[in-house]
Amino acid sequence: MKKINFYSGPAILPEEVLQQAKEAITDFAGTGLSILEVSHRSKEFVKVMEDARAMVKEIMALKDDREVLFLQGGGSSQFYMVPMNLLNENETAEYFDTGQWAHGAMEEAKNFGYVHVACSSEKTKYDHIPTEYSVSDSSKYLHLTSNNTVFGTQFHWWPEVKCPTVVDMSSDVFSRQMDFNRFDLIYAGAQKNMGAAGTTVVVVNKNILGTVNRKIPKMLDYRAHIKGESMINTPSAFAVYVSYLTLQWVKKQGLQAIEERNVRKANKLYAAIDCSTLFKGTVAHADRSLMNVCFNIPSGNLPGQDGANINSTEEKFIAFAAKFGIVGIKGYRTVGGFRASIYNAMPESGVDVLIEAMKEFERTQA
Repeated sequence: MKKINFYSGPAILPEEVLQQAKEAITDFAGTGLSILEVSHRSKEFVKVMEDARAMVKEIMALKDDREVLFLQGGGSSQFYMVPMNLLNENETAEYFDTGQWAHGAMEEAKNFGYVHVACSSEKTKYDHIPTEYSVSDSSKYLHLTSNNTVFGTQFHWWPEVKCPTVVDMSSDVFSRQMDFNRFDLIYAGAQKNMGAAGTTVVVVNKNILGTVNRKIPKMLDYRAHIKGESMINTPSAFAVYVSYLTLQWVKKQGLQAIEERNVRKANKLYAAIDCSTLFKGTVAHADRSLMNVCFNIPSGNLPGQDGANINSTEEKFIAFAAKFGIVGIKGYRTVGGFRASIYNAMPESGVDVLIEAMKEFERTQA
């Protein structure tokens, strides 16, 4: 049985991307060599890197002052690269504290300068994105996390500020249409919605660079990577290639069609949760993620059962869903409950199967 992959990352990839990547492991671009062993300086791979960067620019309709980089270290490496490149010790950066990874980015920034928490939903276990915030016009930048993978919230609006805006789009990049030029730096680990683990795309406005006093190590300096066209060292060739294939798929689909499908999938799943007498959503309706649908089984929905029984019931549902070919729906280890990650490559039929499993399981608990 083909598994229905709801893991949050590394996550589901389009079937055609998997097939193309499989072929390249044996023979990459007719070279007679595997993508795993070909030189990153070969004309065939250099073209992949150039075309991947160009496709990001095209899909995002970026202005000429934006540069696209493929770096290593995952999205978490950008938690420190951003402030290292942008924030002096005597300057302040603004952070929206809206989830685990947003909080982690904020903590890293404190090593380089002052951090002001513009708003936070930590006290309510990150169940919403605050609409009230305080951002100074003189701050060096504002950092946002567009989609909070662990807790299942997502920005469906953007703060209006005068300072540059930095956005971590690791889990929802290329999932919807927007004006990407409104942001001065975007970063995204590839493994959730754009490819395989091992590479991170960075889109940066060149005009915000070169303003810090510190000496930046070459490998952590955006300007060095721009000059070296993402090739100042050996890149993660296979991960970049899978991103290149995924970008081709995104370009062919179009962001409008991708967004419409993502909205349909999410609406369908949230509707099933809202109609259920067993399952319940865990975040504010206005901030529900189109990518990571989080829900649980509240104790009140199983009269007479305590927390231990609820945990047992949740484990039973995970085992029950596995009979439908469903994997990866267990919630984040510190949160519990369930999380269905329905990224771009998740077909609507996969969501339909999950809904069927939920309804069948609910009937067994009646």
